[in-house]
Amino acid sequence: MAGPIRQPIDLQNLERYIQQNVPEIKTPLDVKQFGYGQSNPTYLLTSADSRQYVLRKKPPGKLLSKKAHQVDREYKIIHALDKTAVPVPRAICLCEDDAVVGTPFYIMSFLNGRIFHDPAMPKVSPENRRAMWKDAVTVLAKFHSIEPKSVGMERFGRPTNFYDRQINTFAMISAVQAQTKDVDTRKPVGKIPHYDDVVDFFNEPATQPVDRGTFVHGDYKIDNLVFHATEPRVIGILDWEMATIGHPLSDVANLLMPFTIQSKAGPNSPETGSAAFAAGATPGLPSKQQCIDWYHETVSFRAAPQEITWADAFMIYRNAIICQGIAARQALRQASSAEALKHAKKMGPLGELCWDLIGDFKAQLPAQSKL
Repeated sequence: MAGPIRQPIDLQNLERYIQQNVPEIKTPLDVKQFGYGQSNPTYLLTSADSRQYVLRKKPPGKLLSKKAHQVDREYKIIHALDKTAVPVPRAICLCEDDAVVGTPFYIMSFLNGRIFHDPAMPKVSPENRRAMWKDAVTVLAKFHSIEPKSVGMERFGRPTNFYDRQINTFAMISAVQAQTKDVDTRKPVGKIPHYDDVVDFFNEPATQPVDRGTFVHGDYKIDNLVFHATEPRVIGILDWEMATIGHPLSDVANLLMPFTIQSKAGPNSPETGSAAFAAGATPGLPSKQQCIDWYHETVSFRAAPQEITWADAFMIYRNAIICQGIAARQALRQASSAEALKHAKKMGPLGELCWDLIGDFKAQLPAQSKL
């Protein structure tokens, strides 16, 4: 939860701003910083009347990417969803003036509930585990069912060719990462296994999922959801930094990734799989197919099995590139923690898993369509 402040903010300036612009928040404030929010520093504000709020701000200093850390986009999407059936924190204010706390920030309501960092949800009854997973899937489907124009957000992203843009972006990123050399051995990080063949496959228009454009969260997964303190339901979705308009199956594949990885990696591959997601290993945990069926009960389209497999393969590919990036930072000695090394080593296994899923996709095609 929240603890000592690691990245200081000007409390006096913040309180002055709140007094002038947000009268519902009573000063003076007690401020703590959450352990999560590595990208955008996140703080717990406790007001003079003991009410709690959350502040999210851009990190200080020169940013590597102009597209990252856009707290204004986070604020806009949760504000737009406030009157919908999608549970989000209440957006209270957005401040784009650097002079207040050093960087732009926004304040939202604090959700007093449960966050599960393990998607298998240990210490939860089988009945509640199933109900919570069902609600997580249903909430995602409700989110994907909202027409952006209906909430004034039609310009939030481009509604077509999402995967084509993703393919091009990740190809450029991966090329740089692969060439990064270890500062001691001078050995390059190297390509992800089967990289060239994988990119050729994803670039083939005839095999891509039917082009669709909906809101997408960008990192929809169990540990970005807040569940009710005692009831098996979602009360809020967090971490909207990557939200845009894109292909809905990208969110579906991200949420269901623990099932996908375990189904291919097996219980003896701890570097990529979680034995809790092996069939029948965790009472109450639904199957991947059950989750897909729940999703289709709410959305207005039905994705073909091979479309879902394609999306699964692409999500694994994306994660392999993320792990390759960690390996590149490790090579430059910019990421020295044991956790970073652990993730860097996943690049190879995830690349192999992606290629395996591409094989599954090809096997699902009708005989006359096989590549």
